[in-house]
Amino acid sequence: MNSVRDRLRNTPIGLLIVIAFFVLGTIGPWIAPYDPLAIDLLHEYERPSAAHWLGTGDNGIDILSALLHGARLAAIVGVVVVGVSVLFGTAIGTWGGYYGKLPDHVVTGIADLVQAFPAIVLNIAVLALVAEPGLLHLVVALTVNGWVLYARLARAETLSLREREFVEAARALGVPDRQVMRRHIVPNLLGPLVIQATTGLGVVILAESTLSFLGLGPGKAVSWGALLDQGTSVLLRFPHVALFSGGTIAVTVLGFNLMGDWLRDRLDPRLR
Repeated sequence: MNSVRDRLRNTPIGLLIVIAFFVLGTIGPWIAPYDPLAIDLLHEYERPSAAHWLGTGDNGIDILSALLHGARLAAIVGVVVVGVSVLFGTAIGTWGGYYGKLPDHVVTGIADLVQAFPAIVLNIAVLALVAEPGLLHLVVALTVNGWVLYARLARAETLSLREREFVEAARALGVPDRQVMRRHIVPNLLGPLVIQATTGLGVVILAESTLSFLGLGPGKAVSWGALLDQGTSVLLRFPHVALFSGGTIAVTVLGFNLMGDWLRDRLDPRLR
């Protein structure tokens, strides 16, 4: 079992999946053979065929087209949520870890308070405040607790880095604290943050699919989770709907996890 896992880590399978995901998320709506929202009741729940490679779903929508359009939504949500979470989490975590004492207590206290609530429950609570959730609301809901992991990581690394010789030397030379953090602390956080962000993209995509599955996704956007929700209601009669949508989510999340392992093996000198 360990040898199989080691072989997967040493093979950039995750990188290939991630590249394919972003490529399809970029050009998917342009190459989709049908409008994913077009209603065709005469071809409802058809199995894969030459006309519909992955079959059709509720109201006769083409599953392949829906998956291609859903890839763009997943890519946008994943990149925006992780990007905002990394920037905010790194800033507040570095600030708390560098100054310690009261700033550190404030950062850890807020992080503990956010993590006291189950992630999915907090996401649902934020979206429940809006009558018709949109893309912006979904991003905000996922960012509310998404920054915590990056803040904790930045804080832990900063607590160690602030005692290093090159940081103490910069302080002794009178370099301002803001410049010390920008030039000496943050650059040394990039490796761990990149690894965490790569895995975090898969987590965000899964969370977005979960919320859409529960009916809390953007109403006018095509989502993998909403397509999976359609498939569960006809799972025994037409399993291809849930199979293709759920399989796409699983493969994408697996790709980001494998890529995170692959990056860690190459960026962490202790694992080389």
